[in-house]
Amino acid sequence: MTQIATGSGAFTGALDAVAGMPAPELLQDLRTRGRASFSVLGLPNRRQEEWRFTGLKGIKGEVFELPAAIAPRIDIAPWRVSDACLLVFVDGIFAADASEVGDLPDGVSISNLVLGATSGSEAVAQNLGSLAPLEQHPFAALNTALIADGAFIQVPAGMELDRPIQIVFVSGSEERATLSAPRILIVAEAESRATVVEQHIGNIGSSLSCPVTEIVIGEKAVLNHVVVQEEDLSAHHLAVRQMKLAAGSRYFGQAISLGGALARTDIGVVLEGENAEASLDGLYLVDGEQQADTHITVRHASPDCISHQLYKGILAGRAKAVFNGRIIVDQDAQKTDARQSNRNLLLSNDAVVNSNPQLEIFADDVRCTHGSTVGQLDEEAVFYLRSRGIGHDSAIQLLTLAFAGEILERIPVVEVRERLERAVAARLAAIAESEENE
Repeated sequence: MTQIATGSGAFTGALDAVAGMPAPELLQDLRTRGRASFSVLGLPNRRQEEWRFTGLKGIKGEVFELPAAIAPRIDIAPWRVSDACLLVFVDGIFAADASEVGDLPDGVSISNLVLGATSGSEAVAQNLGSLAPLEQHPFAALNTALIADGAFIQVPAGMELDRPIQIVFVSGSEERATLSAPRILIVAEAESRATVVEQHIGNIGSSLSCPVTEIVIGEKAVLNHVVVQEEDLSAHHLAVRQMKLAAGSRYFGQAISLGGALARTDIGVVLEGENAEASLDGLYLVDGEQQADTHITVRHASPDCISHQLYKGILAGRAKAVFNGRIIVDQDAQKTDARQSNRNLLLSNDAVVNSNPQLEIFADDVRCTHGSTVGQLDEEAVFYLRSRGIGHDSAIQLLTLAFAGEILERIPVVEVRERLERAVAARLAAIAESEENE
């Protein structure tokens, strides 16, 4: 078993081990590219502006191990979406026995990346590695250097899938610190429509997961994408998600982050074709010493495009959150409509939020707004509920749930939405109980 110390040269053992694993030529070439980039970039530090508020001390002080060569059996029944096409990965390893794709319409591909690469898929050959910022982002480079497998979804032109696609990544499947590099490639061809539910879960042990998702959306295609992060509270989750949208396409995304000691996601969106639209909504709930970071860059590269962002945070204990939102409007991107909002609710005087919305506008006929708020619950609203016979703690929980509900209600898959509503309610009740006992 290969062990990786996360100080200087921390990942050499892991990189050497993965480089020696058999894989299709495409994946081997990507590993080489990723390793070359990671050797130049190394791990980031606080002196770098993009990482100024993201502490990696917990990673550098840990010793991670590569996962076992055979995925252990995992019970994912609590997260299973009925009637969904299911792909399961355990510590980055495809778990065929736990997956259940079912019968698919002609032309639809829902499989692991190794199968897609070995079968000669043109979509995999053209798009895998095309969007991930290997030369700029250290964890995108590390993921690519460690790539062994992943999820591949291709929806052909004109196809509308009536079943959601569920991808479950399980990290820390054993009582040891593991390192995994989940990878997802989604190609939605022209005038197609699909819903993808991407879940990252973990039950025991610390882990380091650095997932990379690349999404290519064709003309007039529509993709609904729900991302849920519920890893162990000792886990570290450092994700990169990149997408490009062709003319007339639509992307609707909801990102929910509940777990992890450190959970950071870097999102890049390019509205490449005219009349494209991207809607990105997010909710992070952190307590104790947790930290949740979100970094979003949306580039309007063509005229008449729309982007909406609404991210909400709930913080308790000594938790921290970072929101960096950046909207770039190119010179030719006239008639742009871009809106960005970050709202944070503090349940503790010790919680800290760093919110930094940004606009870079090089066109003159645009409508762009951005803003952020950080505060506590409205005392008048609390008083109103108490005047109706509702206890103080119950009033706070009701108002906090309503705050989160604006994001949760946008999740299009009912089972996922209802389960998350219960999870958030249970988490808030636990926070309230913890405060009572202090």
